[in-house]
Amino acid sequence: MSTPTAVRVWENHLLRYRKIWGSHLLGAFVQPVLYLVGMGLGVGALVDRSTDSIVLLDGITYFEFLAPALLATTAMMSGGQTSLWEVADGFIWSHRYVAMASTPLRPREIADGLALWHTTRIALAVTAVAGVLALFDETRTWGLLVAIPAAVLTGLAFALPISAWSSTRKNGSSFPAVIRFALIPMFLFGGAFFPIDQLPEWLQPVAYVTPLWHGIELCRGAVIPSVDAGPVAVHVAVLLAYAVVGLLACRATFAKALRP
Repeated sequence: MSTPTAVRVWENHLLRYRKIWGSHLLGAFVQPVLYLVGMGLGVGALVDRSTDSIVLLDGITYFEFLAPALLATTAMMSGGQTSLWEVADGFIWSHRYVAMASTPLRPREIADGLALWHTTRIALAVTAVAGVLALFDETRTWGLLVAIPAAVLTGLAFALPISAWSSTRKNGSSFPAVIRFALIPMFLFGGAFFPIDQLPEWLQPVAYVTPLWHGIELCRGAVIPSVDAGPVAVHVAVLLAYAVVGLLACRATFAKALRP
């Protein structure tokens, strides 16, 4: 029985990844350690001294508030960055997607293979973060096994729509703006470092509709038993909607870009 076509595309990405896997996983491990030590323990010690923090953080420490959110933010940054230059490379510079399309592979299958690869790469990064969280008593819970797929789904909610957009670009000049004006603001104001209700009222609805907030709520609720994750079904539905629409958009844009 032949290998599924999408898996063949996934294998191509994996072969390329073998050249950089060490630095990728090392970065995925070291970065959360720095955030946990600097923000979770350092800044957290100052935050926890305030009596108001107990109310604002629903009775948990700042470390417990921040740590699970790093699963979702890592997934967002990993998926978001991978879906920019790496995707555009297949169309603009290396033309590997164009080469794939010259074989019996169809554009839809190439897009599906890319989706599989995004899932794999995000899962590797998130698992590395989960390994870091398992080193600390506050976050060493079985909930990490639930938080990992929730974080992967969060990453796909970013990676697939951005991949669809990247496949329509003629160059990479606009990619830094995506990171600077979209990913980084969501990273800072998406609920990872402080509760959303501390934002100005006009900005709160914007945060609530972003995939990151839903992912953070799921991860935080899974890892910290005392935290109420809210409407879990709604969180999952929103993330699935972003991912499914993104995949459909990828199929459409890939078909247009790779049209003979």
